[in-house]
Amino acid sequence: MKRVFLIPLALAATLALRVTAADESSINTLTDAEKAAGWQLLFDGKDFNGWHNFKREGVRPGWQVKDGALVCADPHNAGDIVTTGQYDWFELQLDYNISVAGNSGIMFHVADEGGAVWATGPEFQLEDNKEASDPIRCGWLYALYQPPTDPSTGKTLDATKPVGEWNHVRLLVTPAKCEHDINGVKYFEYVLGSDDFNRRVAQSKFAKMPGFAKFNRGHIALQGDHGQVSFRNIKIRPIPASQ
Repeated sequence: MKRVFLIPLALAATLALRVTAADESSINTLTDAEKAAGWQLLFDGKDFNGWHNFKREGVRPGWQVKDGALVCADPHNAGDIVTTGQYDWFELQLDYNISVAGNSGIMFHVADEGGAVWATGPEFQLEDNKEASDPIRCGWLYALYQPPTDPSTGKTLDATKPVGEWNHVRLLVTPAKCEHDINGVKYFEYVLGSDDFNRRVAQSKFAKMPGFAKFNRGHIALQGDHGQVSFRNIKIRPIPASQ
């Protein structure tokens, strides 16, 4: 006979509070193991240090730092922000929390030569898959790659959590392959500059943008003009080109 152990409600509440406090204390920090592995924080949860609006100084007031999160609170006065640093090959991880019908994105290899971040940087799409009007769904490489059909649902794979919950993103960018993961689920991989990649670009709207995906080094951008969205735990691990 299986024994069932019951935890008193008061003790359960205390344990829940401890777990929450522990989780909160680890936000926007690096463990010793992460530091040893070369991870770097791109946001400390306190200010905009390391970020600015694309091709201008400072950060517009539509972006705010709230409760340890980098928040696009007013997309009408936010615009896209980019990292001060530039990166070639890397692993990027972050958490995002999107609003109802929200739409945002993560661009990489963004060059200052472009008229907009998306004119040069491929986009890891972020959105509310349930209510957003854009048919390009969360985790897809915008207009280029999407995950396969999930055999359990018969629909395109979707590992996102509902609006109001934090989702985890992993983006790997190396010369050998790029990977998109949402909440620990791998969506797909591709190779920048490969015949397949170039064919897809040629068949997309990016074919009219001569600088698109042509730079192997650039800023990382967060889109801030399509709805409210919050970010935290933004960290990056540079990767040597030989790996």
